[in-house]
Amino acid sequence: MPTIIVEDLAKLRSNSSIEGLTQSFLHHLKYSLGLNGQEVTTLDQYLAVSQMTRDRMIDLMVETEKRYADANAKRLCYLSMEFLMGRSLGNNLHNLGIFDQTQEMLKNLGADLEEVRESEVDAALGNGGLGRLAACFLDSLATLGMPGYGYGINYEYGLFKQEMSNGHQTEKPDHWQEDGSPWLIERPDEACLIPVYGYIEHATDRTGEYNPMWMGWNILVGIPHDMPIVGYGAKTVNYLRLYSAQSSSDFDMEIFNEGDYFKAVEQKIKSETISKVLYPKDSFEAGRELRLVQEYFFTACALRDITRTFERSGQSYDHFHEKTAIQLNDTHPSLAIAELMRILVDEKQFTWERAWHITQRTFAFTNHTLLPEAMEKWPVPLFERVLPRHLQVIFEINRRFLKKVASIWPGDPDRQARMSIIEEGPQKQVRMAHLSMVGSHSVNGVAELHSKLLKTKVVTDFHEMWPERFNNKTNGVTQRRWLLKANPGLADLITKKIGDDWIVDATKLKDLEPFAEDPDFQSAFRKIKLRNKEKLAQVIYDTTRYRVDPESLFDIQAKRIHEYKRQLLNIMHIVHQYLCIVEDGEDLVVPRTYIFAGKAAPGYWAAKQYIKLINNIAKVINNDPRTRDQIRVVFVPNYRVSLAEVMIPAADLSEQISTAGKEASGTGNMKFAMNGALTIGTLDGANIEIREEVGEENIIIFGLKAEEIYHMRATQSYDPWDFFRRNTRIRRVMESFNTDLFCAEEPGMFRWIFQTILDQGDEYFHLADLQSYIDAHRRAAREYARPDLWTRKAILNVARIGKFSSDRTIKQYAEEIWNIKGH
Repeated sequence: MPTIIVEDLAKLRSNSSIEGLTQSFLHHLKYSLGLNGQEVTTLDQYLAVSQMTRDRMIDLMVETEKRYADANAKRLCYLSMEFLMGRSLGNNLHNLGIFDQTQEMLKNLGADLEEVRESEVDAALGNGGLGRLAACFLDSLATLGMPGYGYGINYEYGLFKQEMSNGHQTEKPDHWQEDGSPWLIERPDEACLIPVYGYIEHATDRTGEYNPMWMGWNILVGIPHDMPIVGYGAKTVNYLRLYSAQSSSDFDMEIFNEGDYFKAVEQKIKSETISKVLYPKDSFEAGRELRLVQEYFFTACALRDITRTFERSGQSYDHFHEKTAIQLNDTHPSLAIAELMRILVDEKQFTWERAWHITQRTFAFTNHTLLPEAMEKWPVPLFERVLPRHLQVIFEINRRFLKKVASIWPGDPDRQARMSIIEEGPQKQVRMAHLSMVGSHSVNGVAELHSKLLKTKVVTDFHEMWPERFNNKTNGVTQRRWLLKANPGLADLITKKIGDDWIVDATKLKDLEPFAEDPDFQSAFRKIKLRNKEKLAQVIYDTTRYRVDPESLFDIQAKRIHEYKRQLLNIMHIVHQYLCIVEDGEDLVVPRTYIFAGKAAPGYWAAKQYIKLINNIAKVINNDPRTRDQIRVVFVPNYRVSLAEVMIPAADLSEQISTAGKEASGTGNMKFAMNGALTIGTLDGANIEIREEVGEENIIIFGLKAEEIYHMRATQSYDPWDFFRRNTRIRRVMESFNTDLFCAEEPGMFRWIFQTILDQGDEYFHLADLQSYIDAHRRAAREYARPDLWTRKAILNVARIGKFSSDRTIKQYAEEIWNIKGH
């Protein structure tokens, strides 16, 4: 590479010309990486480009902070256990407006930006939709110029890498920070000291009032690492603050001085385990304890940082809620409510009433589930051991709350038991969702159906008490990541036709509607889709060694493997099609490629069995000469953000087939539609609103509605054996699991499915929906066989998806809950 004299750094960072970027890039190769004349690897190029990009972001971050300070702006603090950021380089280059220049700069130096971007590993800080939603929200906050900051844990190991061994999922460590991350800025000077464990010493103050003292605690140290978040247009850079855990000193010197060196080392390692890995398995006591400590660690660090920032303003804490909004992303951060109360009462000597007034007005809570088993609870004995003072605070919150419940509904002990933050039983439990609702001024669901079911089915008592507290904020995704970055071919086509305003205002996509009937636009749209499918086909071959036909209908279900998401229903339909071909001699209307991706939780036996079943079915079908030109089935391992960015633009049909009333919202459904896939789905989550937006004729809906399922559950009127006996095709599919058709080398492996569905009640209504699902797929095939019709529908999905931008969601939160604005 040529040598260029590096000029003044400030000028260098502000220079976005190709020459300026070249100087900055070469400067970092030499001075950040210590490379001068020797061979430069693609990883070296990635690190130098990232440092070049980060320089510009840091300058903008300093300017942003000054702008907020000058405006005395109210700040949003978004607390989440997960932030599924994926790769950052491409997104940052797009948002800074220097993507094309960087591409040209590298080309001039004999390098390729696409190869450089492939060197980046995904920031594995999340599990699924919850963490990806948080990432989209940060992008929208920065693009809208709003002072919004994320708080979470700087996991050293993210969610596991998924590999396949004889069709089974195996989990490998995902050490995503093994080579460091150029996007994380360590801030050791802003470390937080966090007490944990210990006991309560019951005492009184000088006036005789009860004054409990939290004593004997251990200290954890939270070291913040900031990941700059640049908004599109490069005006605003906020940050995501992630905490790593360290022990309070190199060793516990008391233990060390007693001569037990190894015990001292062991304690240090135990402290630092807290930020080691995302989501420990919590089916045994030690795992549950670590998870609880994780949740407390990051929320306590966040509150320390938030209060410290507020105190710099010199204002009284009586104004805290006027300058700070804290959003709880599900129940995992809900300990923040008890922590703020503890800070105000114990450290700031506020009266309980004054502290509670501030706390309730500061917090807002987003609920992300309708599944009772997903409502987080903690055993009281565990809670008392880990957080004795916080348990006292929660008991006092609950005592006062139940007193209020009793005043509204006197003589109704059942209601008090249902609403109590403490669940009675053989072992008392702390209900974190109840704490979140009681301690917040706003409770929102994430789709219209979800919010309605929360109010009418899940937490009815709370809605009756505080109807004004409940609201809906339908989820959204950022079009900058999921269209501009993930699908550059389509993004360019859209911009050529309607301009680039859609990048910051997704409602402008509506201007594409007239082109849905344009043969030239349809042809260009189809060519882009085919290129995306060819790219995915190559990824599939590289990872599975299966060849798939890009001309076939790509039918994709990519999401966490879970019984309620019904990958099994998809499998049932594939088995049905296979048997129609090999036993009935039928030909499919169009060739199909069924693509699955997603991880199963390590301890979730049924979900892991589904992965094995998919791989076994793929092996049988893909090697059967009778189906070779008609059906292909593949499971693509290790689903992650960067893989999603390849899969989603390639989809023709998007599988969103959860049991109605089970999916809170979904965001994959939005991403697929945004990229021109038609949805086949139930009336669940945000599918309902997507249907309203794109038009009933441009989405394929099947199956029972949520209210029908609720009724069948309540009346116990659903018997899967009825469907088995009455429908020969359903019976044939079910009987295939009772044989060794898909497990010849492992006899009897899938008989449990037959038994679970038929003898244990089919909890997720697979057989009730299967015939409707088969019929819906027939409709999809007929329409795909007419390219002009299908393409028109696909274009209209893109044109009418604007509502589902996270920009719209964030504006609603900002106006209706947080009371913040752009600066």
